[in-house]
Amino acid sequence: MSMRAVLEVIALDVEDAVAAQAGGADRLELVTDMAADGLTPPAPAVVAIRAAVDISLRVMLRLADGFAAGDVDRLVRVARDLRAAGADEFVLGFLDADGRADLAAVRRVVDALDGARWTFHRAIDRAADRDALRRQLDGLPGLDTYLTAGAPGGVDDGLPTLLEEAARAGRPGYAQRIMVGGGLRLDHVPRLRDAGIDAFHIGGAARPGGWDGPVSAEAVAQWRTVLDSELLPAPAV
Repeated sequence: MSMRAVLEVIALDVEDAVAAQAGGADRLELVTDMAADGLTPPAPAVVAIRAAVDISLRVMLRLADGFAAGDVDRLVRVARDLRAAGADEFVLGFLDADGRADLAAVRRVVDALDGARWTFHRAIDRAADRDALRRQLDGLPGLDTYLTAGAPGGVDDGLPTLLEEAARAGRPGYAQRIMVGGGLRLDHVPRLRDAGIDAFHIGGAARPGGWDGPVSAEAVAQWRTVLDSELLPAPAV
């Protein structure tokens, strides 16, 4: 028995979501405004996408460009509204002025998620100390994934860090799944899979026409084929 890798695709609307699912995506990250690197989508868009596809959805909680939390009271209200609209998985990540996890903001938002699973996104790639950030966040309810390229510049720069962190799997602060995204290419996949990494995140790679165009089911299917050809053995029970 082998483990199928998780493929997450950024979706901006129903058309993107339907194409991503048709191409073999396992999960969607729902955002709006990619000019700001992805902000929280409106609740009606989340409801429409939920009705159109049956794969997992993770909804971005980010109100402005950058990695500062900003208006935490508003973030909490938005999180509660999205939960009430049916969203049950999320993506978030806030840093303070010193590049540490903004633990107060993260905790307030996570409390509003009421046990929902969530990803700490690429704010980790901007952290002053990645290991310290992981230890700060260790044990927070619902945190099951880090979305990371290993470095601010993308996977080309961050590959050694990704491989090192994969080797620490299971240690304190490293129980969460590593999902690689940010400048990710198909030629990165074999080394990442060999290291035991089993989750991958694509945005522009799913859009041959760029961010002004929709997700291509064919482009997603190409990633699905490559990931399925790199299956890992399932762990012994």
